[in-house]
Amino acid sequence: MKRRHFLTVSAATIGGLLIYSLDGKVFRVSAETKPVRVPLRFFSENEARIVAAATERIFPSDEVGPGAKDAGVVIYIDRQLAGPYGQDRYRYTQGPFESGAPDLGYQGKESPSQVYREELQKLKGFDQLKPAEQDERLKQIESTHFFSLLRRHTIEGMFCDPMHGGNIDMIGWQMIGFPGPRMSNRDDVAKHFGESFRPKPSSLFQITGTKVPASEDQK
Repeated sequence: MKRRHFLTVSAATIGGLLIYSLDGKVFRVSAETKPVRVPLRFFSENEARIVAAATERIFPSDEVGPGAKDAGVVIYIDRQLAGPYGQDRYRYTQGPFESGAPDLGYQGKESPSQVYREELQKLKGFDQLKPAEQDERLKQIESTHFFSLLRRHTIEGMFCDPMHGGNIDMIGWQMIGFPGPRMSNRDDVAKHFGESFRPKPSSLFQITGTKVPASEDQK
């Protein structure tokens, strides 16, 4: 029987914390609640801590707004690597494997999940380093395929629809003023004509009731 891994997180974030379970359900933990353990589907606890620390250096919390840890980026990445994307289900993966022009994209053999598993071994202890040391360590790998994946996944986790595991409480959307997948602005045009208007973000689930597609939520 495979050992279940968990990531312990603090609920002291903006308005509390939304936790997504393995079946896609969501529940809120108030800011006063003790730390909670989030089930991991791909990462081990140590790997999750390393990824959480690395993504926070790529997109840190500051005076402008929340960062990767607040948005639950590590949970987004964990879910993606555990699903079809992480296993390269939709990419042509037959040889020969040769380096091509950059605009052709990644041409290697390893899947995203394999890349993470291998490269995270080289970052053992990263989460224990001071911020300046972490930045220096990331500079050493910034030209690698792994770092390009990590950076892209960090941005995706910050601004994806919350149903995919990141952008907790839509804090990424709130930061940039994105209202979510609104179908129409007709009613608001007349109601707020001539004044500044910034609607509260709404997720796809709130608008349509749509859950995570089954194909994405499979291991």
